[in-house]
Amino acid sequence: MARLKRIEPLSLAKLQAIIMAIFGFIGGVFIAIFGSTSAATQGMPAAGVLLGVGAIIFFPIIYGIMGFISGALAAIIYNAAAKKVGGIEFEIEK
Repeated sequence: MARLKRIEPLSLAKLQAIIMAIFGFIGGVFIAIFGSTSAATQGMPAAGVLLGVGAIIFFPIIYGIMGFISGALAAIIYNAAAKKVGGIEFEIEK
């Protein structure tokens, strides 16, 4: 059995930021598709394009920032808890 005793906060924060930015991009694409379609059916295609482009640009940025912050906090909290209870035990096969 191996034990994960500590997580480097910056390492987890960067990884979490990338993962969440990807989810933000995927969400932004869906918002762009549905927003453009909805706006076009209501006779406002320019608004739909602006909404779509905005979602594809801003969702990944916002999700990435929030992922970075939550990743860093999660690592800090994990490290504090792992000191008390010993960390997560897992088995590695070679």
